[in-house]
Amino acid sequence: MNPTAPHSPGTARRQPVAAISVIFMTEMWERFSYYGMRALLVLYLVNALGYDRADALHLYGIYTGLVYVTPLIGGALADRWLGARLAAVSGAAIMMLGHFAMAFPSMLHLALGLLVIGNGFFKPNTTAMVGMLYDGDNDPRRAAGYTYFYMGVNLGAFLAPFGAGTLGQLVGWHWGFASAGVGMALGMVVLCMGQRWLGRAGLRDDQAAVGWRHAPLILGLCLASVVLVQGVLAAAPTFVAIWSPLPGAAKLLAGVAAAAAGVWAVLRPSSTDAPALTSAEIGRVAAIGIVAFFVIFFWMGFEQAGGSLTLFADQQTDRHAWGWEIPASWFQAINPLGILLMAPAFAWLWQTLDRSRFALPDPAKQGLGMIVLGLGFVIMTVAQRRAEATGPVGPHWLALVYLFNTIGELMLSPVGLSLVSNAAPQRLVGLLMGVWLMAIGIANYLAGALEGLLAGSGIPLYVFLLGSSIGAGLLLLAITPWLQRLIRRRD
Repeated sequence: MNPTAPHSPGTARRQPVAAISVIFMTEMWERFSYYGMRALLVLYLVNALGYDRADALHLYGIYTGLVYVTPLIGGALADRWLGARLAAVSGAAIMMLGHFAMAFPSMLHLALGLLVIGNGFFKPNTTAMVGMLYDGDNDPRRAAGYTYFYMGVNLGAFLAPFGAGTLGQLVGWHWGFASAGVGMALGMVVLCMGQRWLGRAGLRDDQAAVGWRHAPLILGLCLASVVLVQGVLAAAPTFVAIWSPLPGAAKLLAGVAAAAAGVWAVLRPSSTDAPALTSAEIGRVAAIGIVAFFVIFFWMGFEQAGGSLTLFADQQTDRHAWGWEIPASWFQAINPLGILLMAPAFAWLWQTLDRSRFALPDPAKQGLGMIVLGLGFVIMTVAQRRAEATGPVGPHWLALVYLFNTIGELMLSPVGLSLVSNAAPQRLVGLLMGVWLMAIGIANYLAGALEGLLAGSGIPLYVFLLGSSIGAGLLLLAITPWLQRLIRRRD
């Protein structure tokens, strides 16, 4: 069946199962590679390359932050030139090179750069292809399709610590990173071999399916990515010499201005004849921007999973059980497992509440999610103090923290994506989704840099995070009625 072809009247509307399965498996292997690499990165920097804790967390923050910036560029290049499917295959090839390069310590920064660029081509376009499998904006099967897709994401994330994480910690670091490269290669093979089931999804009007004739272009993009990263690395010392003496306020303003300019340059409307925003649309845009600002505080805490929480698992957790030591990277599997198990229950809960008089506005759900995350850091604060006083603590402490993180994520992340897609003016959906991604990118950077920023302040990391998470959640709850008026207003 051609998943993009319209259905004739009276025809049963079935999920394009084969096409969804192709994207499901592609995304699963890509997430296996990403989360496998994430599970190992900070441990590798500290235990193998001799980085001190602050520098390792800072590099982790820069990498994970950029991962959420480049999809803006990759998505725009796909829209205007490559097409989503060719962009996704190209991104997979570039990421595969990056993962294999991680197996060589001397190529660390080149590898991270390739992973950032490859993710920019891959991530937004596989996500977009799911929506392209359906007939129109109001196709009721689309939500179910994205649910299957989200399960692929979390299945890959669940398997990654056991596969790449175990190989990296118990066999050798290069084996773990190479396994992530193999996972990405498998994802690329699945996408290429499964094109017959994808129909026209991800192809421009003048494109045929991606094949060998595209190999020179894909190889050219890979080579250009290597050259670009090498050029950035060569120019980095000069940039640092100019950037470092600037005061903190100037750095912040420059970063915000560069981010805003980049988002607008990439996602600006193609037509100059677009009508001006109405006052109601301006209100909805403002509401989305305010909520995006608040979720920075959530992801700043949540993304400690790949940084300080992984180091806590490695250095301050008693991981011995049944005569065997649990690899520290395995703790990162708790979150995706929790997503897989609890997501259906939360979907039922929100649907039930939304049909009752106890319905919660979307900003309120997100505020509660931030508070739940903060409660997890209350537990983490106690665990940190016990570890410092008496030595390594039991693994149940981290398991509880990850459980609270997961519940908070289920209350905030899918709700936030729904809010942006529903409240944004139609002609600004892409731009505002880009703003949402930029907020997550900023949070990822802060997650890695925060410990260094707090150094000398006397404020423990987890005490700060419980205060910032719960405080932001309470404030978001307090302004929810006002935000709801902005979101619901229509001209």
